[in-house]
Amino acid sequence: MVDTTGKVLQILGDPELVTYARSTAKLIQSIPVLESGAANAYKLNDREIAVLCASHSGEPFHVDAVHSILRKMGATDDQLQCGPHYPFNRAIANRMKETGIKPGRVHNNCSGKHTGMLILARHLGVSSTHYMDPAHPVQHAMLAAVADMCDTAVADVALGTDGCGVPVFGLPLSRLALAYARLGKPDGLPEPRAAACRRIMASIAGNPLYVAGTDRFDTRLIEVSQGRLIGKYGAEGVFLLSVPARGWGIAVKVEDGAERALYPAVLEALSQLGLLSADELAQLAEFRRPEQRNWAGTPVGFIEPVFRLRPRE
Repeated sequence: MVDTTGKVLQILGDPELVTYARSTAKLIQSIPVLESGAANAYKLNDREIAVLCASHSGEPFHVDAVHSILRKMGATDDQLQCGPHYPFNRAIANRMKETGIKPGRVHNNCSGKHTGMLILARHLGVSSTHYMDPAHPVQHAMLAAVADMCDTAVADVALGTDGCGVPVFGLPLSRLALAYARLGKPDGLPEPRAAACRRIMASIAGNPLYVAGTDRFDTRLIEVSQGRLIGKYGAEGVFLLSVPARGWGIAVKVEDGAERALYPAVLEALSQLGLLSADELAQLAEFRRPEQRNWAGTPVGFIEPVFRLRPRE
């Protein structure tokens, strides 16, 4: 956990461990879309801004939000380069399979982010044909925003390729936590960067279903905390959190990438930091101490975190 100056306040493990941000970077990647004026130019509403930041479940309202943005800029689904996959929402995916409906690119959990890249390219007046290329102006803008929010030189950000094909950013956990501290409390940032951060956080806080989906942890955490906590999941066991009222950012990484340990670890950290009440923790019980069952459906155990955070010496 760090504050907006980058001071590390609480730790467990190595705060300088370098890891890829994965989808936790989506909130930061959305900054250029707002900062450039593209969001205002195409009259994006708060639900649409939230879906720019989403790893969504492919529910109808997610698909509708992505389609709405595409219509506003006169684009079509086939201009998204993220590729199709069945929705994360199992019930919807199963119905599609049963009825022979193939998934489209809008069902990809990253379709909101890709739509944001298209709209930024359109607003900048550059070609969107190769918008995923690291050399493209859109990717330059997003890399610059990530580096700046993490108080890191662009040259020091490790680049890889994310699951949806766009560049992904490798940074120390303490730097990623700093970015989320600044997202939540951007008072020291220049305008319009601070305004972009405030709009992103307000959009997510007001529309938590759009950043993940029904019964997803990211959404439930925002709902239960009534927007006091804004968190975002990333693949391979990464979770970043902003505590706007305190100006804190929290980064969690499960070293082996196992998602099953991620949400219990996040909730245990929040409990130890006093950021969730007993009632709020009870509402999130299914994520805090998830029951484990065998193939016969018999309960055989549970996952429980057994760590203690400590102040940075």
